[in-house]
Amino acid sequence: MNFLILSCKTGGGHNAAGFALRKRLKELGHEAVVFDYLTLAGNKVSDTVGNTYIQIVKNAPDVFGAVYKVGMFVSKRTNHSPVYYANTKMGKYLKEFLQNHSFDAIIMPHLYPAETLSYLKKKRVLLPPTIAVMTDYTCIPFWEETCCDYYILPHEELKRECIRRGIPEEKLVPIGIPVDMAFAEHIEKNKAREQLKLPDSRRIHLIMAGSMGAGKLEKLTACVWKYNQKKDLVIVICGNNEKMFQRLTKKYHGVEEVRIYKFSDNIPLLMKACDILYTKPGGLTSTEAAVSKIPLVLTDPIPGCETENLNFFVKHKMALTAKTTSGQARAGVQLLGSESAKRQMAAAQEHIIDGMADKKIAEFILEKCEKTGK
Repeated sequence: MNFLILSCKTGGGHNAAGFALRKRLKELGHEAVVFDYLTLAGNKVSDTVGNTYIQIVKNAPDVFGAVYKVGMFVSKRTNHSPVYYANTKMGKYLKEFLQNHSFDAIIMPHLYPAETLSYLKKKRVLLPPTIAVMTDYTCIPFWEETCCDYYILPHEELKRECIRRGIPEEKLVPIGIPVDMAFAEHIEKNKAREQLKLPDSRRIHLIMAGSMGAGKLEKLTACVWKYNQKKDLVIVICGNNEKMFQRLTKKYHGVEEVRIYKFSDNIPLLMKACDILYTKPGGLTSTEAAVSKIPLVLTDPIPGCETENLNFFVKHKMALTAKTTSGQARAGVQLLGSESAKRQMAAAQEHIIDGMADKKIAEFILEKCEKTGK
């Protein structure tokens, strides 16, 4: 079978979920392509939407949070939001693309293409099965105005919220958030460090800013280094924040215990090699951490869905957090100092998060396609 996975460049998590599903579908013997559907209207459209989103999140997170709240208010009171109407403009491009390419199902780890496909459905355009994959531990605004065939939920707890918002219960499939299968693979910490050429004699703190490079990275790095007596190794992944990368590189030049990187091409292995992770509560990164069973401290969320992600993880004892940056660093010190706390957190992560969600989602989609004769 051949599958189309539609996403766009507003944050790396949606694409990561799409690539995880593509990898699993290929492993099961099928074809799949991950596609930024906004490029159908031109690369300029895709870049403008993606860059605008990233700049708001990095430089004005409170504005993003306010927009999110307005979106939640609007979604409860209208049948179709401005977001829906904006995405209908992609309808003619996506319709033409689908007329020229055949797929057995369309998978969407992002709201925007789901809005466009819902518009096409209402225009009676014949479509293959459509599957939405939610990548946050909440029902974000406007999912309820889409009409996909199925909605993959991160957890059973989200069913009530989705039903209350108007998504039919029979369409809800609580499986989990798909992450790359490498996160679920077991490897001993010393072996992971050996592969990454990291010292085996030190504790290693991993600080990640996410793909967009958001958050109080400079202060967090300073606090983590300071509160661990400047003896432990601190690895910082800056993401798409060039200014922060340059500033931290300059600040810690010559400091052997602090290593600054833009990106890492082997995050699964890095999580296995480190003793603790500090990261903002993106849906994908938090899930990847839980699947890796690494002690986890969640930092300042981007207001909106990340706040809900943080609440979900803390509620289920899968992570610690604090209101201040220094408090987050101190929480990490306390967590590393308690073997029982680390064991309890790992047990909670294993109990709540399904590390094989990518496989189960792929198998669910294959089963539904076979039943529909596709």
